[in-house]
Amino acid sequence: MDKEIKADIIDKFKLKKGDTGSTEVQVAVLTERINQLTGHMAANRHDYHSQRGLLKLVGQRRRLLAYLSKEDIGRYHKLITRLGLRK
Repeated sequence: MDKEIKADIIDKFKLKKGDTGSTEVQVAVLTERINQLTGHMAANRHDYHSQRGLLKLVGQRRRLLAYLSKEDIGRYHKLITRLGLRK
């Protein structure tokens, strides 16, 4: 992921100035990485090392979303609609 893309994602999802570690920012960055790896896995079906990394990222995002839903359900719903995660 390029620095410009990551900085743009952080700017979109930050809660206040200088925010780079809030749950929303972490989930948004993970989602971008997951989307990139998903495209890679479509082209390279037998890349099992990347597949394991993808599964680890999905699990980490799932844990962060579970935490956010327990802490503040409003922020959780706002985030998943902005990212388009749930159907």
